[in-house]
Amino acid sequence: MTDRLPHALRSDALDNRERILAAARAVFAAEGLHVPMREIARRAGVGPATLYRRFPTKEMLVTEAFAEQMHACHVIVDDGLADPDPWRGFCSVIEKMCELHARDRGFTAAFVSAFPHAIDFDSRREYALTSIAELARRAKDAGRLRADVVLDDVLLVLMANSGIRASSPAAQVAASRRFAALAIQAFQASPDAAPLPPLARSAPAASTP
Repeated sequence: MTDRLPHALRSDALDNRERILAAARAVFAAEGLHVPMREIARRAGVGPATLYRRFPTKEMLVTEAFAEQMHACHVIVDDGLADPDPWRGFCSVIEKMCELHARDRGFTAAFVSAFPHAIDFDSRREYALTSIAELARRAKDAGRLRADVVLDDVLLVLMANSGIRASSPAAQVAASRRFAALAIQAFQASPDAAPLPPLARSAPAASTP
């Protein structure tokens, strides 16, 4: 019996960790990143001490909760950069990023926010943003992306995309794909396109392409 106790404790610890991460993703998606850690612990059915033992800070919890999504984000932007046609690569990034974010609105809240104390998450976020900016620059040089688009516009699209509500996950993804197609048409360079209005000061901060 005693030989099996350490294994049981490890199983309990793993179960608690997964419950905390699942609760965090759900809470962040529904209510944003401002939700107190104690509320996440309550939703997960664990004590605050257990949560803080696993994740001493909210930044660490956010980083771990969305590690899989951030990896998928990196694959998307790397594939876009590898495309020899920069406009096609840019469109692919917009389409796939919107779908990724539509499947998890909590990730959108994390992605458009800056976490200066979450070094790992913030560095991965900056890598993704820098890659998108580079792809946008190439698409502009090719004459396919309108010249007045800035990186904040991509973040605005992701934020708007996260507001889509549908009757099922499949319907949500379908609506997101349609929204992405509309956004891509707006991004496309056209001699008849009217200049964009100034970016609002409350828009998410990011470097321009």
